[in-house]
Amino acid sequence: MSANPASLPDRETGKGVAFGLGAYLAWGCFPLFFALFEGVPAFEILVHRILWSCLFLVGLVSLLGRWPPIRKALGEPRRLGHVLGCAILIAVNWGLYIYAVETRHVLQASLGYFMTPLVNVALGMLVLRESMHRLQAVAVGLATFAILVQLLLLGELPWISLALAFSFGTYGLLRKQVPLDGLSGLFVETLLLLPLALLALLWLSQAELSHFLAGTEVTLLLMASGVVTALPLLAFAGAARRLRLATLGFLMYINPSIQFLIALAVFREPLSAVQLTTFLLIWAALALYSWSAWQGRSRPSVAK
Repeated sequence: MSANPASLPDRETGKGVAFGLGAYLAWGCFPLFFALFEGVPAFEILVHRILWSCLFLVGLVSLLGRWPPIRKALGEPRRLGHVLGCAILIAVNWGLYIYAVETRHVLQASLGYFMTPLVNVALGMLVLRESMHRLQAVAVGLATFAILVQLLLLGELPWISLALAFSFGTYGLLRKQVPLDGLSGLFVETLLLLPLALLALLWLSQAELSHFLAGTEVTLLLMASGVVTALPLLAFAGAARRLRLATLGFLMYINPSIQFLIALAVFREPLSAVQLTTFLLIWAALALYSWSAWQGRSRPSVAK
């Protein structure tokens, strides 16, 4: 008996939700993985993350037969400027995130990824001249006020949060201008970073600072960092093809929420009243932003 055609969209949506949950749950648990690299500097982990991600993606791209768009992109060096910008920004984001975990600033990392959608809205208005709805403007204003509260009452900026939010937000801005799918784009980005990673690896080895091959556990963890990086991105790509952006937007909050809970329950990071106030203001801003996005999605278009 043939399948009911009407059930196919529901089945694809279900698959999309499963892929999205897998990606965001994995990203949310990243602090637990990177906390295993005891004594390995964030810079060295970043170098191996680039190296093994690139090698893993070579195999994956070959398996899936996705070389044509990659060859086309690499054959037009003048158009690789945006891809190089994406590569640098994602490397900065990865490195900062690993540093945040190593120094037990996971709460700041969580706050950064909570702020990212609001940074995207602000960048869209400032750079792309996109219109900002009233509730979105209020949301961005609330987020700005939250940062000012922390600056005035604690005397310091949450620089890790801001750097993570702006690096990933700007990455998304540039990525929109790159005509490559998620897998091909990620491979080209890591390929552009590979020469720098190999030079850094050579320097670490010559300076006798490398932890690679120093012990079985650390070596396997460094090699696994590439697979751990790539698999959630592939799951996310599967979700993005099957789900509406509004659905993806709501699933996105799973990642920083898990990081927030891990920071408190596993790493026992202190949460002061000022920091809690900052989070509450950011959460209120996200609620306004999400409501505005949902209203925009459900608002019927007017024929002209």
